[in-house]
Amino acid sequence: MIDLNELYKWCSIPADKLINHPDIKIPLRIVENPSELGLVMASDLLDDIKPANEEGRTYRLIVPCGPKEWYIPFASMVNEEKISLRNVVCFHMDENLDWEAKLLPPGDPGNFRTFMEANFYNAVLPELRVKEENRHYLTPDNVNEMSRMIEETEIDYTLGGWGQDGHVAFNQARRNPYAQITVEDLRNSTARVQENNADTILALSQRGFGTAWQFMPPMSVTLGIKECFKAKKIRVYSATGAWKQTALRIALFSEITAEYPMTLLQEHPDARITATAETAGHPVSEHPEWEFRGVSKIFQ
Repeated sequence: MIDLNELYKWCSIPADKLINHPDIKIPLRIVENPSELGLVMASDLLDDIKPANEEGRTYRLIVPCGPKEWYIPFASMVNEEKISLRNVVCFHMDENLDWEAKLLPPGDPGNFRTFMEANFYNAVLPELRVKEENRHYLTPDNVNEMSRMIEETEIDYTLGGWGQDGHVAFNQARRNPYAQITVEDLRNSTARVQENNADTILALSQRGFGTAWQFMPPMSVTLGIKECFKAKKIRVYSATGAWKQTALRIALFSEITAEYPMTLLQEHPDARITATAETAGHPVSEHPEWEFRGVSKIFQ
């Protein structure tokens, strides 16, 4: 369990003190707003793809669904600079499922494949876009095949975000009291079908459905940490503010814990987090009046 006194200390650090903090465990970059973050995300990824094009080699990418704020500038840069994605191979990291662990119908607002076809692939000019045979969508029926494909090849780059519990892809903290896992279990997790945690459903519904959790898919299929973290580079981004703030502080300062899967980024040789100023902030750091009681007294 996270020590509450430690958590309070991490959350009390002002955002402008994070990047150069002596205890930080993962490189952090802070940008001003979501628009800037989308441009940075697109530039980071394309700067990594360009050398592969120059060398004529295949570039393998683990890619998440959205958001549009990332992929609109990405497609614009690709089209304007005429950057070919023909040698890019994409492995999709996750997909929403209904209560029977079945794929959502095409066109459903929760269908990740529908979103990616419209905003990631088809937004790029036909002569530049990723070939259809190089698009590997994760489904309940191909989890073993996807695990094998990733295990047998090199992955250049994992692109992602993080959730309210620090989940990467849908590698959530375990809430089931009868099926607890260790850090080692999490580290070696592979592609699977699973129920989504109640807090994940609520957090995502708050983001996109006015907290109408009834519209949120209750299950998912996801690549595991072992597959996502195999990449030579991992870059995670967030512009979604309050519901990512505490997970960010824990990722930056905590010991590795299965309670927050994102902490495993600390072990990767080339991982970086990018957050907006809002996401890098924390309400505790803005309320010094809490100090009159003393942190240890608050949580003793």
